[in-house]
Amino acid sequence: MAEPGRWIEHGQRFVYESDWMSMALVDVETPSGRRFEHHAVRFPAEAVGTLVVVDGHVLMIWRHRFITDTWGWEIPAGGIDAGESVAEAAHRECVEETGWAPGPTSPVMTWHPSNGATDQRFHVVRATSAVEVGEPTDSDEALKIEWVPVERIASLVRKGELGDGLSVMGLLSELAGIVDH
Repeated sequence: MAEPGRWIEHGQRFVYESDWMSMALVDVETPSGRRFEHHAVRFPAEAVGTLVVVDGHVLMIWRHRFITDTWGWEIPAGGIDAGESVAEAAHRECVEETGWAPGPTSPVMTWHPSNGATDQRFHVVRATSAVEVGEPTDSDEALKIEWVPVERIASLVRKGELGDGLSVMGLLSELAGIVDH
């Protein structure tokens, strides 16, 4: 017998697949017994954002996102490669996008940003030190790289200059004091 309240998955068929994502129609049954196909976006890789906070400033990039045609501030972030730990991916992405290598990281949070439609999973880690190791190795990621004062974060959100979900979650956790300082 199924666990009370649990939806049952009877199978799925993929209608689109790529290295980046897949779209599946999942045969589900609700606790009331209703059965139907539910759309699900599947991601083969998880993503990590690196919250680097040093002396009251956060390492951020200013970039364009073509899908939403928006510009905004983001924390360094990207996919976790196969066989790579969350910490290793955070370090690699930070260096690629900013030229700064974060010090040791600690986990802040893990979540599913839209768990009603996708299995995408995000992690945020935090570092309290960084060393500049050179120019960013991925020149397509950022137009600007800056150390933004923490006290400016709320203002950037209000002005619409910080709207990336992964970045907002990490930065709001910093402002809310969810992470150990």
